[in-house]
Amino acid sequence: MEFELQARGGSRSAGNPTRIFLVVDEQPMVRHGFALSIGEICPDARVLEAGTLDEALAIGRHTPELALVLYDPGPARPDSAEGGAEAATGPFAGLRRLKETLGAVPVLILTNSDEVADIVDSVRLGARGYVLKTSPPEVLEHAISLALSGDIFLPLPRAVLNGALAEATRGNDDILDRLTDRQRDVFELLLAGHSNKEIARGLGVLEGTVKVHVRAIMQKLGVRNRTQVAVVAARNGCFSGEG
Repeated sequence: MEFELQARGGSRSAGNPTRIFLVVDEQPMVRHGFALSIGEICPDARVLEAGTLDEALAIGRHTPELALVLYDPGPARPDSAEGGAEAATGPFAGLRRLKETLGAVPVLILTNSDEVADIVDSVRLGARGYVLKTSPPEVLEHAISLALSGDIFLPLPRAVLNGALAEATRGNDDILDRLTDRQRDVFELLLAGHSNKEIARGLGVLEGTVKVHVRAIMQKLGVRNRTQVAVVAARNGCFSGEG
């Protein structure tokens, strides 16, 4: 099998701290392209490839050193999905199986879909990020960094949500009026996809201070995570007129 050939390509000595990444995509050229990109982003990493979910699950079971999985869930396939009709209702049945098998190993979704519902569903099922295949390499690098540090990467809302919720033109004044000046600064950087550490660096404050502001923003908007912040902002027209 392909993943066995890939696995023999690197050293597994006890003293080797090399991180192991896994790229799961049914298209060989696309899969290998991402593997090469990851090799450039993380030169110390060993990258495995799997063409099917079953291969990925097998690698996960036999690779306790696995540090990160990048997974293209593909379209929903009712004829092959396990778990009956409920598991076949969306493209993320495979993500559910990966998380059940891999436990705490972070999973990044690689996809061509920019549907808001897909982003929300993937994060709810435990994905550590959602990367569009059309994104530039620096986006992939940023997503990998956040996933490995325990944070979550989401696409820039202005790129993902622009047009998808264009009919929701309620003014954003109501949202901004609820926030203090500093919270508005954090809010804008949050919507631009920056991590707490990056926001702290940009505003010249402590990361702990940013976390306090983020929690306050979520409370005022009545949401519980960054994905919901982006959805609420988009529905209230915060990205109108932006490309």
